[in-house]
Amino acid sequence: MWSPPGQWRLSTWQELRSLPAMVGALGRYTMVAKSVSDTLNAAHPEAPHWYLSTIGTASFARGAGYGTALLRSRLDRCDAEHSPAYLESSKEGNVPYYERFGFEVTGEIHIPDGGPTLWAMWRNPR
Repeated sequence: MWSPPGQWRLSTWQELRSLPAMVGALGRYTMVAKSVSDTLNAAHPEAPHWYLSTIGTASFARGAGYGTALLRSRLDRCDAEHSPAYLESSKEGNVPYYERFGFEVTGEIHIPDGGPTLWAMWRNPR
């Protein structure tokens, strides 16, 4: 799921509109989710960029090149537009995968209260 430059952050109105659904889905974990969101937002670069918030493939489809095709398609567009790209890897083992596409680790993001570490990764256009 890619967000175009300047459109990765939800507006206050969008956040308020989604709040009932979030509370319904997360229940007592709503404040934990808010803490995670606040931490990620604070670490997010301000420079215009394409943002990859989520990518994944079903276990039966792994290794078939679908993830590569999805990444390559958008990164080709980033290069054509001279736009950088950003993502947070939730698995250290995936860092080398993203590095193959030109991403570089720019820092670690530590989720509070014993949460996981994420790796912030930036890719300049080619």
